[in-house]
Amino acid sequence: MRILGISAFYHDSAAALVRDGEIVAAAQEERFSRKKHDSRFPLHAIEYCLSAEGARMSDLDYIAFYDKPFLKFERLLETYLAFAPHGLRSFQMAMPLWVREKLFQKSLLNDQLKELGDGFDVTSRLLFTEHHQSHAASAFFPSPFEEALVLTMDGVGEWATTSAALGRGNHLEILKEIHFPHSLGLLYSAFTYYTGFKVNSGEYKVMGLAPYGEPRYAQQIFDHVIDLKPDGSFHLNLEYFNYCTGLTMTNGKFDALFGGPPRRPDQLLTQRHMDLAASVQVVLEEAVLRMARSLAAETGARNLCLAGGVALNCVANGKLLRDGQFERIWIQPAAGDAGGALGAALAAHHLFQDQPRQVNGCGDRMHGSYLGPEYSQPDIQQRLTEAGAKFTVLGDCDLLDACVQALTAEKAVGWFQGRMEFGPRALGARSILGDPRSPKMQSMLNLKVKFRESFRPFAPSVLREHVAEWFELDSDSPYMLLVADVVEDRRKPMTAEQQKLFGIEKLNVPRSDIPAVTHVDYSARIQTVHRETNPRYHALLERFCEATGCPVLVNTSFNVRGEPIVCTPEDAFRCFMGTDIEVLAVGNCFLAKEDQDPKLSKDYKSAFELD
Repeated sequence: MRILGISAFYHDSAAALVRDGEIVAAAQEERFSRKKHDSRFPLHAIEYCLSAEGARMSDLDYIAFYDKPFLKFERLLETYLAFAPHGLRSFQMAMPLWVREKLFQKSLLNDQLKELGDGFDVTSRLLFTEHHQSHAASAFFPSPFEEALVLTMDGVGEWATTSAALGRGNHLEILKEIHFPHSLGLLYSAFTYYTGFKVNSGEYKVMGLAPYGEPRYAQQIFDHVIDLKPDGSFHLNLEYFNYCTGLTMTNGKFDALFGGPPRRPDQLLTQRHMDLAASVQVVLEEAVLRMARSLAAETGARNLCLAGGVALNCVANGKLLRDGQFERIWIQPAAGDAGGALGAALAAHHLFQDQPRQVNGCGDRMHGSYLGPEYSQPDIQQRLTEAGAKFTVLGDCDLLDACVQALTAEKAVGWFQGRMEFGPRALGARSILGDPRSPKMQSMLNLKVKFRESFRPFAPSVLREHVAEWFELDSDSPYMLLVADVVEDRRKPMTAEQQKLFGIEKLNVPRSDIPAVTHVDYSARIQTVHRETNPRYHALLERFCEATGCPVLVNTSFNVRGEPIVCTPEDAFRCFMGTDIEVLAVGNCFLAKEDQDPKLSKDYKSAFELD
C-alpha cells in the first residue's frame, strides 16, 4: 500500500511517501523552489517522492493531507466573532483568501494533483487528518517504542495547540488537548516578534540568544502573561496579545509591561533583548517540565515522543531528558509542519487503514532522516562540469584524507553526500564543516560563510561511541535536538573580566577544548553520528579523530542566511562560490576554491531574503 502525505498552504510545505508503513522518501518544497519556508503546494517535493519510489499517481492508494481546513475556518470565524468588532481589518484581509482558496481546499488539491498525472480518484481516496493527529503520528509511529506518551506542542493547528496521547502498537489515543488562543508556541512567537525576529522562522534565534541574558522578566511573564498550573496546563492573558484578530503578535499593553516597543530588525540587540529571550525560554521550559511530569505520573509511561514546532526547542528537550521522568525520549526530526506530511501518511496507514506496525525496539524508522534526493557519481560530475566547476575525482580514502587535511588547516569544508536530510537540521549530508578546536571558527563561519548574526552558536557532530567523553550526555541524539553541557574536564573557566564582555566578544573567549561548538553557558546542541545511518560521515569523523584525537566536528547547514539548505550539486557549487567556503566535497568530487574561475563568484548573500 502506497500513501502520499502532503502538508501545504501555511508554511514549510512538504511531501512524504510511505509504502506498507515503510518511509520511502520525504522532502520540503523549499529545497526545490529555493524559497525558504515555501508554503505553496509541494509540486516538486511530490514529484521527487514519486520518482524515489518509481511510481506514478495512479500507483498511489491514498493521499493524506495534514490538517482539516473546515475546522481551521471554523476557528477563524469563531475567533473573529468572539473579539468583534476588533480585528475588522484583519478579517477583511483573511476572508477573501479563505473563501477563494482554503475553504475549498479539496477542490484546490484536486486541481493541483491533476498536474501530476491522471489515475488518482480524489473523491474516494483523498484523506484528511487533524493537525495534531499528524504531529502525533509523526512522533510515535517512526519511534523505536511499542508504547509511549506522545506530546505535541506548536502554535496552532485547527483548534489544538497542545495535545497528549498514548501510543500503543498501531493506535494513538488522544488524552488531552489545550486549544487556541492559549498556546506555548504563540507565546514564544510573541517574544520572537518582540525581540525583532521573524515569526515561524526566528524562534531558534531567541533560543540561541537566551544564554547571553538573565531571566529578569520571567516573573513578570508568570504574574501577568501566563497562568501556569502545577500540572502544566496554562491560560494566556489575551490582553497582552494581538494575534487573535490583529496584524501583529503583541500590543501596547505588552510594550508597557516589558519596557518599550518591539525591536526593529535593523536595530542592535541590547542586554534587555537577551534578558527577554532568557525569560521566555525559562517560562517555556517550566511549562514543558510541569506538563511532562504530570503526564508521566498520570499515565505511568516510561517513553516519551515529541513533535510540533515547540519540540525543536532542543534546550527544553535536554532539560526534559535530564529531569528523568522518562527513561527514553524520541523527537521527530521534522517536528514542525513539514513533518505533518509524514505524520498524515503514517496516520492514514496505521489509524485509518488499521495496518500493523513493526517495532524493532532499538533504532527508529527514519533512516537517519536521510530521506531526500541523492545523486550518482556520474550525474554529479556532469552537473558540476556544466556549472563550470573544476574538480578532482578521488577514491573514498583519498577524499576523506583531503577533507581532514583541509579541516585541520582551519578551512571551511562544504560536505554534500548521499540523501538530503528531511527536517530543518543538516545532519552530515548537506553540511558545512569545521574544526571545533579552532577559536576563530565560530565567528568566521557566522560572518564570512553564513552571513548571519554573530551570536548564533554552531552544533557539534560527535561519534556516538565517544559522546560521553566530551558532553554530559550518554544517549542517542542523531537529529541535533538535545542540548547538553561540555564535560567539566574539557571546559576553560571564564575570568570575571571575560564574563563582563558583550555578545561576540564573549563568544571569542575559548570556553573549552572545542570552543567553536561551546555556547557561552558551556552547552552544545549535539548530533551523535552513527555508522549504521551515515557511514561516510562517520568515517570522516573517525579519520579526523585519528588525526587530532578529537571525535567532534563543527556542523552547520549548507546554506547562507535566508537560503534553504542546498539540494542539488549545482546549489552546492553556487553556495561554495558565493561564500568563503574554501573546500567542497560533492560525492567523490573534490573542489578547492583557488582552482575555480573567479568569474563564477557573485554577491551570493544578496540573493535571498533575510530570515
